[in-house]
Amino acid sequence: MVFVGFFLKHLPSFFFLLACISINMSGNYISCVSRTSWLFVFSDEKKPCPLCPEEKFKACYSHKLHRHLQNLHWKVSVAFEGYRMCICHLPCHPVKPNLIGDQTFSKMGAHYHCIICSATITRRTDMIGHINRHVNKGETESRFITIPAPKSSHEVLKESATDVQVLPNYSTPQKTDSYFNPKMKLNRQLIFCALAVLAEERKPIECLDAFGATGIMGLQWAKHLRSSVKVTINDCNENSVTMIQENCHLNKMKVKLHTKEQDYDEAMGDGGENSDTIEVTKMDANVIMHLRSFDFIHLDPFGTSVNYLDSAFRNVRNLGIVSLTSTDISSLYAKAQHVALRHYGCNIVRTEYYKELAARIVIAAVTRAAARCNKGIEVLLAVALEHFVLVVVRVLRGPSPADDSAKKIRYLIHCQWCEERIFQKEGNMVEENPYQQLPCDCHGSMPGKTAVVLGPLWSGALFNTGFLRRMLFEAVQYGLDEAQPLLKTLVCEADCTTLKHFSIHSLYDENKQEECGVYIKTPNTSAESYLVHGKRKSDEVIRNAAKRQKSENSAEHPAFYYNIHRHSIKGMNMPKLNKFLNYLSEAGYRVSRTHFDPMGVRTNAPLAQFKTILMKYSTPTYLGGQAEGPLLAFTVTSTFTLRHCGCSRVFV
Repeated sequence: MVFVGFFLKHLPSFFFLLACISINMSGNYISCVSRTSWLFVFSDEKKPCPLCPEEKFKACYSHKLHRHLQNLHWKVSVAFEGYRMCICHLPCHPVKPNLIGDQTFSKMGAHYHCIICSATITRRTDMIGHINRHVNKGETESRFITIPAPKSSHEVLKESATDVQVLPNYSTPQKTDSYFNPKMKLNRQLIFCALAVLAEERKPIECLDAFGATGIMGLQWAKHLRSSVKVTINDCNENSVTMIQENCHLNKMKVKLHTKEQDYDEAMGDGGENSDTIEVTKMDANVIMHLRSFDFIHLDPFGTSVNYLDSAFRNVRNLGIVSLTSTDISSLYAKAQHVALRHYGCNIVRTEYYKELAARIVIAAVTRAAARCNKGIEVLLAVALEHFVLVVVRVLRGPSPADDSAKKIRYLIHCQWCEERIFQKEGNMVEENPYQQLPCDCHGSMPGKTAVVLGPLWSGALFNTGFLRRMLFEAVQYGLDEAQPLLKTLVCEADCTTLKHFSIHSLYDENKQEECGVYIKTPNTSAESYLVHGKRKSDEVIRNAAKRQKSENSAEHPAFYYNIHRHSIKGMNMPKLNKFLNYLSEAGYRVSRTHFDPMGVRTNAPLAQFKTILMKYSTPTYLGGQAEGPLLAFTVTSTFTLRHCGCSRVFV
């Protein structure tokens, strides 16, 4: 190997991927060295640096050149798949000239050359970010080296005994056709439990995953529920459809492919279909939901799902289930309020209960879409976590359920001083003073306007206790460990009780569980109490449903929750959260924890009583947080009421 510095210096500088490039005289090809010990062969001749101009670094002997290349070029290089992009000082990236007196000096700036696109970048951090963007786009092959970089093979991931192969950039939705988010595992388990409950009511059911991506969700349905479900996985992207077919074969599932509407019309006449066969379609989600009826539909687009609600409720069967996952949390969580107004037609502000507010916004949009199709809804589940908002509703066909559901959409009055809130009363008459509906007196004691109107929002219940208990039973049966703690919290939140009163053995104590005015089949339900689903409900059943809804209005869990830290008293040690729940329960109020906020308390107590009990069982900080109890053993020298926060504070 003989080093030729002059020849290399006149080549385009993007060939300098390493600190040194050598020429093999026998093979006549340029080869790259990936280790510093191979930078060059020691010789007695003086050689220049291939990445520096002669005026910056003159020709020198090998030991000095080795030290120069290693310290100045190799240590600040950027690695990429076995290659090194070293910093270059050649005059291929001139900076803006400086004018000093009558002379102009053009300074040559140090820079990097991208191995993939030959872009010239000055800073090393910018170069690393530039390479990462190439990797996220799937661009890993270099255009400027004779031996292309090896392509990364599909990675196989496993979740709930289901294998799926994904692309290297599977976690970036904008850069990949097969998006797979491991953080949404809990979301997939909750949807699976809801589908398993529906499969126990009637068999077989036709279910649709409208946005398949890798097909992980539909594969889990078919693999665990087997003959109870007929799974259809849809995606409008051709690459995703190919990936879904490969994942079906990977899990030993048969595939039936439909790519056109004509094929789908012909397939609707075929009745005999294998239970292990998964139907894969390549259509727009709105098109397939208009063409065919389903018992279970799940919508999980990237962002908001409001564009697909009308199609979902158009042909969904009676007493079927529609679940939707919204990931546009920036708008739902009041970070982009103008987007929430545009997508959901809702005015919101950031509050302490913003997650429950987001769930009620989505349910209000679902209710309006169902009412346009003469259908009502019964909310079975509403979950708002860090990455998503999940809503599961049961569909009730008919104008009467649609009217009953639409009446539950109301506006919310929110006090901006003490954060007290209450739904507006029903009726179309305009009140002279809407502030009278708020339990607090902040408007009377503070100047100006103190409250805002938020909404329209869903004002009904967010959970169905019977359905949640059966979901928990299915989660235990299928070993879904991540969903079980959340479902236990949801059951307690739906009943507005503490977790210590919860028992998993009491899931099916009742022989019959009634939902939406009909008796739902459970493992202990007799055949006489089971109503056949899929048919229109009789007028008597509809009347029973209306009576049940009216009787259960008082038994619904309280709307919204309070954060105990948000309303804590300065200079006082709060009681433990579980003890505080007991204090509220002893005072005669319904109370439970909430999954929306780990420090939240769902209760029907007014905010003033909430603060009074919190202050009563708090201790002064300077006493070192001694035994928690009523603040009676201390001499109160002065007390006064601070109207600014709408609460009383005691100063010792």
